[in-house]
Amino acid sequence: MDAHLNADGPHLLANAERHYRGGPTVEARFEIPRPGFSVTVLFGPSGSGKTTALRLLAGLERADRGSIRFDGATWSHATEGIHRPPQGRDLGFLPQAYALFPHLSVAGNLGYGLAALDAHARTARIGELVGLLDLKGLEQRHPGELSGGQQQRVALGRALARKPALLLLDEPLSALDRPSQVRLRKELRDLLRTLDIPTVLVTHDRAEALQLGDRLVVMDQGRVCQCGDIQQVFDRPTDPAVARILGVETVVRGRIEAIVGGMATIAVGAARLFAADPGGLGWEVFVCIRGEDVAVERGAGPGSGSTARNRLPARITALNPEGSLVRISLDCGFPLESLVTRQACVDLGLTEGDQVCAILKAAAVHLIPHD
Repeated sequence: MDAHLNADGPHLLANAERHYRGGPTVEARFEIPRPGFSVTVLFGPSGSGKTTALRLLAGLERADRGSIRFDGATWSHATEGIHRPPQGRDLGFLPQAYALFPHLSVAGNLGYGLAALDAHARTARIGELVGLLDLKGLEQRHPGELSGGQQQRVALGRALARKPALLLLDEPLSALDRPSQVRLRKELRDLLRTLDIPTVLVTHDRAEALQLGDRLVVMDQGRVCQCGDIQQVFDRPTDPAVARILGVETVVRGRIEAIVGGMATIAVGAARLFAADPGGLGWEVFVCIRGEDVAVERGAGPGSGSTARNRLPARITALNPEGSLVRISLDCGFPLESLVTRQACVDLGLTEGDQVCAILKAAAVHLIPHD
């Protein structure tokens, strides 16, 4: 097999597997279509294989099957016995634990991988990184004297020191507290855009994935379940397992009773829902509804009956505060969840057992064929 990609091929093409004796098989099966800035997010629950897939890219794990190619070069090919070690791959790797050297200063950590440069060039590159990462005045401090956010920037700087063509980040914000994570997401996205290099990032945090990513690779039990444009994957999961992984609160079985004018009528439990017909469906479907798309009003009337909006009489079965939001569990002939602001819940005076009306647009109901 040719060791080089076609010039018109993807910038990164990973189609490899790692087999664990008596354990799972983990796939690294995705691509980055072109050079330049982009963030590909490996997303899934703990134990889904995200970090192993990243380590396959980094050369820290050896593929048992398949190949990994980057920018015209073969990094790994199991059949041909090709396995470039990490130092032979033009990449920077940021592990989840940062792994900074506690006995080295910030400057020492940043310059650790620059031994091939002369003293002048090494000092100049460290200075560039200090400026890029807003570490001015911290050069002589040691990791134990830094905040979590500062440690993260030093670790990122060390991964960037050799100007890699690909950047791999394993849960880059997980070691930080929640307020720091929220603050640093935008900073990290802006910094990655400035670097203008493709990045593969591992996370299990939905908000982090949405704020940082351009493409999404959903993983579960070592398998790549779905990949594509991040908003498209979040809005249109292709199977119920992916929907649940992506945080879709309501995933229930339904049956299409009629399709008229592009609008489907679906029987779900004891209720009827209207949804836009995406085409290509059988009669049996899975109905997927996100909590933030469900509004709750006092009263339980069916409304005008317009197919553009579903109005479902419902009973509140539970109220669970989640920070500034409240998750409302509803029984409307099938279990449905709504996510509303705490203030809205107070204004409506909602309590468990209340009869209410759940309202959601037909466009908010996503249908998945049931094979």
